[in-house]
Amino acid sequence: MDIRLDDIGNRFPAQWGGDQLARAKTVFFQALALEAHRFYGGKIQVLPRAPLPGFQWFNAWYTPGVSSISTGIRDDPGESFDLSWRGNVVAVVSDSTRVLGDGDVSPPGGLGVMEGKAFLMKMLGGVDAVPLCMDSRNAAGKNDPEVIIDFVRRLAPSFGAVNLEDISQPNCFRALDALREDCAIPVWHDDAQGTGCVTLAGLINALKVAGKELAACRIVFNGAGASNTTIARLILLAGADPARMAMFDSRGGLHRGRADIEADPRFYRKWEICQATNPDRLNDVAGALRGADVLISLSKPGPGVIRPEWVRGMAPNAIVFACANPVPEIYPHAAKEAGALVVATGRGDFPNQVNNSLGFPGILKGALLVRAKKITDAMAIAAAQTIAGFAERRGLSPECIMPRMTDEAVFSETAAEVARQAVAEGVARRRLSPGTVLEKARKDIAEAHQALEMLMASGLIPPPPEAMIQRCLDAAIAAIGT
Repeated sequence: MDIRLDDIGNRFPAQWGGDQLARAKTVFFQALALEAHRFYGGKIQVLPRAPLPGFQWFNAWYTPGVSSISTGIRDDPGESFDLSWRGNVVAVVSDSTRVLGDGDVSPPGGLGVMEGKAFLMKMLGGVDAVPLCMDSRNAAGKNDPEVIIDFVRRLAPSFGAVNLEDISQPNCFRALDALREDCAIPVWHDDAQGTGCVTLAGLINALKVAGKELAACRIVFNGAGASNTTIARLILLAGADPARMAMFDSRGGLHRGRADIEADPRFYRKWEICQATNPDRLNDVAGALRGADVLISLSKPGPGVIRPEWVRGMAPNAIVFACANPVPEIYPHAAKEAGALVVATGRGDFPNQVNNSLGFPGILKGALLVRAKKITDAMAIAAAQTIAGFAERRGLSPECIMPRMTDEAVFSETAAEVARQAVAEGVARRRLSPGTVLEKARKDIAEAHQALEMLMASGLIPPPPEAMIQRCLDAAIAAIGT
């Protein structure tokens, strides 16, 4: 049995296709995740990066020698980035109130995703990361962004950057906007900024495949959460026409007539979209999609959320991004059958994965290497253009508009471009050339892979049991077969 799972699509009944095969893979990977996490006890650990040639080295790594490290950092706080792991470590902070498509899963319920984030940062960016799931409830029992803000401010001295993750709207915007300005290190909200970055990258290339210009496109956004509102902001900054854009939440279209949004100051990001877009005050997604060029949907898991007839009514060479997790709002085969030219999802088992995992490892690596004070929108757009350009060099087609997570070079190239933009904007503490950043990122990513390969080869990390994989496969076949 191939434990790499490269042939997973061929392990199901040959007559299965379309919805059956897509559903079977979803059930399989969810079952496998549960068994594999239990087998390994999670997926990250802490290992030393310094040697221990003999007992006396404890006196250097700890007391009495380490006193010189404490006083050195006291006298020059910037030394903390060189004398500790701070220069290459990220805190992944979540209150677990908006995890994937599952919503509020309780503070510890987010650990699987935050560990996954840390795993990806190490393997794709050569960055160390610590998952921190915290309880954001205040004395009244309400999830409070001020609790998150205070938590991050207090832990910031131990980290080089902070990745906010899976925090519900509007708390996520309040936390990001406060911390982004108040902390002396980058604070990045990956659900918003990261998803916005990679979606813009995918859209740049999808438009090239479709032969369309961004400024001339009619774009419909289904869902008005943290991801889509930030995607819309970045697409506007990239040159889209706000008069040709319309966004929809569960109550209808976002426009100047949405008094419910205007009246609630917590939703100021949504109100910005209301003021800038949808001048015709469209209130129906299906109607707005008639003749539209692009649909970007990050709403609730499907399938069936986006209907084939809606796609059928879009303009020729339509572009559909159905990026809900864990199941897209419409399966790619259904959108294609309805006439879409380019279809993207957030999943790696379909073509055109538009997922923030393609962005944040390189973005954070670049920011860390130049010790950026923040990650600006311009840095995110620069990353999007780099990701898009990488895919274009390989050759674009309706089935290939994005790099894959196995394209290691895209992450070091993204790091170099983000660092260059940080230096250009004056938010970098140290000025490194893009070439220096590129080589350092490549080296750190390669060493992360080498370390994991050594642990696997030695048996310290054992291979996943074939019997476990077979059980999950059997369970998926039984579930779909019934």
